[in-house]
Amino acid sequence: MAEAVAQSDAALLARYAQGDGRAAQELVARLAPRAHAVARRVLGDAAEAEDVTQEAMLRLWRIAPDWEHGQAQVSTWVYHVTMNLCRDLLRRRRGGNAALDEIPEPADPAPDMAQRLQQAAREDALQAALMTLPERQRQAVVLRHLEELSNPEIAEIMEIGVAAVESLTARGKRALARSLAGRRAALGYKDHG
Repeated sequence: MAEAVAQSDAALLARYAQGDGRAAQELVARLAPRAHAVARRVLGDAAEAEDVTQEAMLRLWRIAPDWEHGQAQVSTWVYHVTMNLCRDLLRRRRGGNAALDEIPEPADPAPDMAQRLQQAAREDALQAALMTLPERQRQAVVLRHLEELSNPEIAEIMEIGVAAVESLTARGKRALARSLAGRRAALGYKDHG
């Protein structure tokens, strides 16, 4: 099924390159939310993530006429560009300490207020813990465990080997577990056993 989506993304990109604006809208609807989610998790800032997403999509539009079908998946290319833009932003940011913005919880009428507050606290705790990870570990963990990409896809996006991806995600997971261990009860998780 992933291949059908990739072919469809490539077909949409080809249609856009031929002047079909609706194809661009459909590609944005498919790709931008995932790119934004990755950027938001890696950067810890929703506004910066929006800027990164827009720039990634602009770059996609620029390369559309030269896109070679079968060389890469469009979604993988967008993730790759998104990660590169995040890396660039993080490098520029390193001179100072950037404050974390709160991640807004999507409006959902189903959960009650206590559940929404607890979920927001969990997401805030996860985001804060993610921001303590070294940059490459954070990127690997976000792509693997939050975006649910395969290790080979992540390796391609990050331009490293699969073994390096496995090492980064394992170390990142352990560091997150240590960071969040003392907060399990406060975040509403019960220990089993």
